[in-house]
Amino acid sequence: MSKFNSPLEAFLHWEANKPNAVFLKQPINGSVKVYTYAEAGNEIRRIAQALNSYGLLERSHIALLSKNCAHWNMADLAIMMSGHISIPIYPTLNAQSIDQILTHSEAKAIIVGKLDDFKSQKSGIPAIPIISVGMYGENEGDLWEDLVVKHEPIDNVYEQKSDELITIIYTSGTTGNPKGVMHTVSNFMESTNTLIKLFALPDDLKLFSYLPLAHVAERLIANAGYVLGANISFAESLDTFAKDLENAQPHIFFAVPRIWTKFQDKILENLPQKKLNILLNIPVLNSILKKKLKQKLGLKEAVFICSAAAPIAPSLIKWYRRLGITIYQGYGMTEDGCVSHFNLPGNDKIGTVGKTLYNAKAKLTEEGEICIKNNCLMKGYFKSPEMTAKVFTEDGYLKTGDIGEYDHEGYLTITGRVKDQFKTDKGKYISPAPLEMMMSKNTDIEQICIVGTGIPQPIALITLSELGKVKTKEELTLSFEHTVSIINPQFEKHEKIEKVVVMKEDWNVDNGLATPTLKVKRNRVEKIHQPYYKQWFESSDKVIFE
Repeated sequence: MSKFNSPLEAFLHWEANKPNAVFLKQPINGSVKVYTYAEAGNEIRRIAQALNSYGLLERSHIALLSKNCAHWNMADLAIMMSGHISIPIYPTLNAQSIDQILTHSEAKAIIVGKLDDFKSQKSGIPAIPIISVGMYGENEGDLWEDLVVKHEPIDNVYEQKSDELITIIYTSGTTGNPKGVMHTVSNFMESTNTLIKLFALPDDLKLFSYLPLAHVAERLIANAGYVLGANISFAESLDTFAKDLENAQPHIFFAVPRIWTKFQDKILENLPQKKLNILLNIPVLNSILKKKLKQKLGLKEAVFICSAAAPIAPSLIKWYRRLGITIYQGYGMTEDGCVSHFNLPGNDKIGTVGKTLYNAKAKLTEEGEICIKNNCLMKGYFKSPEMTAKVFTEDGYLKTGDIGEYDHEGYLTITGRVKDQFKTDKGKYISPAPLEMMMSKNTDIEQICIVGTGIPQPIALITLSELGKVKTKEELTLSFEHTVSIINPQFEKHEKIEKVVVMKEDWNVDNGLATPTLKVKRNRVEKIHQPYYKQWFESSDKVIFE
C-alpha cells in the first residue's frame, strides 16, 4: 500500500522531494516539451488559483475535454488542488453528447486541451467559463498560458478527504445514454494501490499515456503515475504514435483488443506469416527477431502487458506469445474501479479473464450474471438513485450485466452480456459473444457483430481489417466460408452462422457505431441494419458484400 491518502498528496510529495525529475514529456511540432515536477507544479498551482478566481462554489464540477497530453494531467491536478470535482469528457464526442454531459453533470467551467476538431464541438458548451490551451492551437475563452502569467501559485492547497468525490466518470454508452459514475478519493486509491501491487510496478515508473483518460483504466494508470512519481510520455499524433511509443518504452502497456489486432496487421504487412514462421524456427534469428519486435513496439522494458475492455481472441494472445510478448487479459468496469478479475504471472489461463482478485469478492446469479463486491465500488450514478438501486444486490454486490462461468480452478470466462442475447424467429435465444470470439480469429476481420432477430439463423456483420482490405472479394469469400465451416460444427444447430455480411464502412467513433474505447455499439449497428436481415438471409450467397 502506498503511503499516500490521495493522488494530490502523492504529487505534492514528489514536487517537494524530486522537483527536478521529469514528470511529463509532451511531443509537439516535432520536438518534445519536458515538464519537471517543479515546472508542472508551478503551472498547476497557478491554474488552481485561476479556477478559484471564477468565484465558483466549493466542490464545483469542472469538465475536462482533451486528448491525452501533459495539460490533461496538469488540469486534473489543478482541479484537485482548487478543491473541485473533475468531469472528464471523451475528446471524440460530438457537440450534442458534450452538451448532454455538461448539462447533466452541472459543470461550472471547462478546460479544453488538445483536440482534433474543437470547431465542431464548441457549440455543445453552454455559457460557462472556458480555459483553453494555446499550445495546441485553441483560443476559446481564457488562455491557459495567460492565466499562468496572470495568477500567483496557490498556497492554500485543498486537502482531499478519503470519502469525498474525486470525479464523475461518464461511461461510454454501449447500451444507451452515458451514466455518471461517482468515485471517491479512497476508491481511486484502493484501485491504484491494487494495480501497483498486482503488476509489480517499479518506483522509477515510465508510462505512455494514450488510451482516453476519460476512461477509468487509463485514469487509474495515471494515478499510479502520481503515486510512484512517474515520468509520463504522450503521443503527438496518430502518424507519430509508433515512434513515440518506441521512444517511451513504458513499464506497463495496456491496450484494447482492437489495438493488438492493428499491431499484428502492421507486423504481418512487413513480415508475412510464412516468413515469420521460418524466422521463428531458426534459434539464433528467433532471439534477434523477438528483441527487435519488442523494441519497435515499445515493449522492451514492459514489466506488465495487458488487454481488457473487450474480449481478446485466444488465438491472438497465442500469436503474440510466439513473439515473446505475454499479454495478460483482465476484466473490470468503471463502476467497480477495475478491481475484479485478472490473469497474472503464474496464474494465467488463455481464454479467461483470470481469477477473482485478492481484495474482491464475486458471485454468479442463477442466470449467470457476474456480481462484484470490493472496497472501490462506485458511490452510485449521479442524480440517478433509481438506476443505482437497480445495479446493486441487497447484500451490496454490483450487478455487472455480464454473464460468465467459472472453471474448476476458479478462472472466469465471460460468455456474454445479459442484454446482448437475441431471439431468432425459431424462438431460440443466442448469446453472440462465443460466436464473435471464434470468428475474430480470422485476421481479415476487424470488428464483428453477430445478429439474428427475426430470422431463422444468426448472421455475422463484419468490418475488414487492414489485411482484409487489400484482398479481392473472391479471396475474402473463401476466407470467411472457411472460418464458418470450422466454427459451425462446434455450436448447436440454432446457433450456426448462416451468412457473413461485409460492411461498406468501418464502425468508428465518428459515425457513432463504436464507443471511444472502440467497442461496437451493438444497439446502433442493429438499428441501422435490421431492415436488411431478411434480404441477406434469403440471398443465395454465403458471403455478402454490402
